[in-house]
Amino acid sequence: MNAVSGSPWTYGIVFGIAALDAFFPLVPSETVVIAAGVLASSGDLRLELILPAAAAGAVVGDNVSFWVGRTLGERIADRLFTGNRRKYLDYAHRTLEERGGYLIVIARFIPGGRTAATFAAGSLGWAWTRFIKFDLAAGAIWGSYAGLLGYFGGKTFKDSPFKGFLVAFGIALAITFGVEVYRWFRKRAATQS
Repeated sequence: MNAVSGSPWTYGIVFGIAALDAFFPLVPSETVVIAAGVLASSGDLRLELILPAAAAGAVVGDNVSFWVGRTLGERIADRLFTGNRRKYLDYAHRTLEERGGYLIVIARFIPGGRTAATFAAGSLGWAWTRFIKFDLAAGAIWGSYAGLLGYFGGKTFKDSPFKGFLVAFGIALAITFGVEVYRWFRKRAATQS
């Protein structure tokens, strides 16, 4: 733990994991940022470096997904978004047409949703200047949310940082679950109308 928390490379790892997660959703970026926030609460890392590293990584990764969607679009959508995952892309296309940039910000908090939304924005031919405004806001909000959640979780459980991590991670899961339940009820209500 000391090798990770005492190293300046840790901020690069936070950046890299956040970037990778944006176009490869199996990477646990929120977990890494929350853990880094917990380490910052005990003074092992600097919170003022974790938050921008997480946000910048998220924005870079989102832009990779956006430009893949922009340059390759539907040619690879059939390969990347097969089976059940295709519904996320189709939903992102429809919702982006209806709600625009709002979805870029909200999708950052939905597992798999961030990839579908950023890819969809690119494949729909959004102007990059339009996309980046919303994406910068999404990255900053997400990086701050995850880092501060870990930080305050660690501060709450000073004597047991692992408990702080578990509580912070539990809150993040509860928020994600809450968003998904809200979306499910909203979709169900729309189909019944």
